[in-house]
Amino acid sequence: MRYIRPLRAVFLVAGLSFWLASAQTTTQNAAPRELTIRGDIPATLVLKADDLAGMPRETVSVADQDGTKVNYEGVSLREILKRAGVPLGKDLRGKALASYVLAKAHDGYQVVFSLGEMDDAFGNEAIIVADKRDGKPLFGYQGPFRLVCPNDKAGARSVRMLETLELVRLQK
Repeated sequence: MRYIRPLRAVFLVAGLSFWLASAQTTTQNAAPRELTIRGDIPATLVLKADDLAGMPRETVSVADQDGTKVNYEGVSLREILKRAGVPLGKDLRGKALASYVLAKAHDGYQVVFSLGEMDDAFGNEAIIVADKRDGKPLFGYQGPFRLVCPNDKAGARSVRMLETLELVRLQK
C-alpha cells in the first residue's frame, strides 16, 4: 500500500509531461494563419485570414470520401493571383503562358497549376482558397487554408494546410 501513492504520482507526472509535449508539438506543427504569394511577381503578397474574409467570396461543392456533399467557401484562386500581379486575362499571352503556380502545404506537399487552366479565356477552372467548410472555419489538419478544385476527379490537388503560392515562369 505504501508503494501505491508514489507510483500514482509517477504516472500522474508522466501523463502530464506527455500531454504538455503533445500540446507543444501540435502548436509547433500548426500551419501559419497567413498565405504567402511569391515568385516571379512584382512583390511578395502576404494575406491573413481577415484579408481573405474581405475579398469576394465563392462557394463550391464537392463530394467527400464517403460521398456526402461538402460545401467549401473562400476566395477564387484567380482573384488572389490577380491581386499579386500574376499575368491573367489580356496579359496571359506568349511567354506568360509558360508559367505555373506551385502550391505548397505546411507539411511539404506540393502541386502545380498552369496559369492557362485558371484563366477565364482558357481552362476557366473554379479553384478556390477555402477557409470554411460547411459554414465553419477549417479545422486542424484541413486549414487554416485549403485549395479546393471542384472539377478534379481526384482530390489530390485540393491542398490542405496551404501556406504558399509561388509563380514560376519558364520563359523570361
